[in-house]
Amino acid sequence: MATLTLRNVPEETRQALIARAQAAHRSMEAEARLILELAVRPPERLRLGSLLAEIGNGVGRIDLDSVRGTAASDPVSFD
Repeated sequence: MATLTLRNVPEETRQALIARAQAAHRSMEAEARLILELAVRPPERLRLGSLLAEIGNGVGRIDLDSVRGTAASDPVSFD
């Protein structure tokens, strides 16, 4: 994992971070990591795999052999 150093953080901000961390029973460092994670990777962000799975579930299952009318090893005909 990478290391991140923040400089010139106002004292009021540092104190607020300490208070927030104590209220959540976390270290100041853990609280800062959580805040950054939620800011740049929010849980409600679009996830392509989940979106594609949702689309597929909406369509339903398709039996490709019955659609083609041929065995899986036969080439597909577009006639």
